[in-house]
Amino acid sequence: MSVHDIPDARTSTADVPDPEVFAAEWQEWHRDKDARLASEHGFLAVTGLHWLTAEPQSFAGVPGTWSTGPEGVVVELAEGTEFVVDGEAVRTRHLFGVIPERGGIDAVWGDTVIEVAKRGGHDVVRPRHPDHPLRVAFTGTPAYAPDPRWVVTGRYEAFDEPRPTTVGAFVEGLRHVYDAPGRVVFHLDGQELSLTAFNGNAPGTLTVLFTDATSGVITYAANRQLAVAAPGPDGTVVLDFNRATNLPCAYTDFATCPLPPAENRLPVAIEAGEQIPRERGPVS
Repeated sequence: MSVHDIPDARTSTADVPDPEVFAAEWQEWHRDKDARLASEHGFLAVTGLHWLTAEPQSFAGVPGTWSTGPEGVVVELAEGTEFVVDGEAVRTRHLFGVIPERGGIDAVWGDTVIEVAKRGGHDVVRPRHPDHPLRVAFTGTPAYAPDPRWVVTGRYEAFDEPRPTTVGAFVEGLRHVYDAPGRVVFHLDGQELSLTAFNGNAPGTLTVLFTDATSGVITYAANRQLAVAAPGPDGTVVLDFNRATNLPCAYTDFATCPLPPAENRLPVAIEAGEQIPRERGPVS
């Protein structure tokens, strides 16, 4: 099948779902997504983003002094202070070791979780407090009403080899590198469009980051994300733009979210999915 055989999302009438069932499934999905975001130690609970160096530093809301070096992240705790890491009590000095890119380790301190992670080649510490005002005040993410016309059939085209793709980040000067295994091609409003895809969370699945003509007007300016199920045997994929979500940087400045590749800036208005949040966290 040629990409020119892919039907336009808003002219095809095949497989149109029952509107009430479609809306109910979307509502359940969106409630679950917001519940994870606002969970006790979810991203709305993050109170700071601290960049580690070789020089030991102390941070507000985080016990101990922190540093990083060839052996990885180290914390020195004052007498009487205790963390729990991987179920084990930690006192005085603890070596977290070298953390892989996009990896992380949680240290539990009372009702606070301290995330120790690596982003863009830099070690960071992010405390997560359940009583953070941003989490407490959260009332949900605004979104377009779900509409089946924004469920688009496309085709996945694998690259000969995964392409290392460098993208910018919400944090100025930071860069992220992802392997792009291929691209998704689809038709919308009579136009042939494509999105470079990254690997998804589950094997075989895909993730696309994009902006469109609604970005910065109704939807968040920097990016939105769409999870895509594994392509079918013939390369067919389904893009349900109703499930386009904000990344954490839409809610808080304590995030390091990647920006979309330049080619993923769509020239059309995707009037589906999540919109600009009502409130954002304090500037870091």
